[in-house]
Amino acid sequence: MIILGVDPGIQHTGYAVLFFQSEQFEILKFGLIDTDKFDIFALRLKKIYDGLCEIIKQYKIDSMSLEEIFYSRNIKVALKMGHARGVALLAAANHQIPVAEYSAREVKMSVTGNGNASKYQVQQMIGRVLQLPTVPAIFDVTDAMAVAYCHSRRAIPIYERALNT
Repeated sequence: MIILGVDPGIQHTGYAVLFFQSEQFEILKFGLIDTDKFDIFALRLKKIYDGLCEIIKQYKIDSMSLEEIFYSRNIKVALKMGHARGVALLAAANHQIPVAEYSAREVKMSVTGNGNASKYQVQQMIGRVLQLPTVPAIFDVTDAMAVAYCHSRRAIPIYERALNT
């Protein structure tokens, strides 16, 4: 199973492509889709959408995972992040890819065993769990890895059990 983990944002959208089979994990690709802050908002959303569609096609993604929306004190930031999240969901829908959503607490718990872990703790632990030679320094990328890993731990075993019955 190939999972696309996405950490949507307007400036930077982190992504990670995780291959998972029989308790074996391999990161196939990870990175950022960056947008130009001087572009109009619609073009920034289009760049995120196009980037995710390219990844979906290139890696034949089976499933996408995202963190659920969280409360933000700045409503403008929350709305813009919601737009980025929306284009990620649209990319999945247009390619008939199921999407799983997990709370930040669930993601942290699956990676570190602590639902209150810091971003730094998640970053370091995901590097160990996935046996990365170097851990990406950008939280958007490691958050995308973490949500993909969470999906592999939460949903995929159920899916595989259903296939084997």
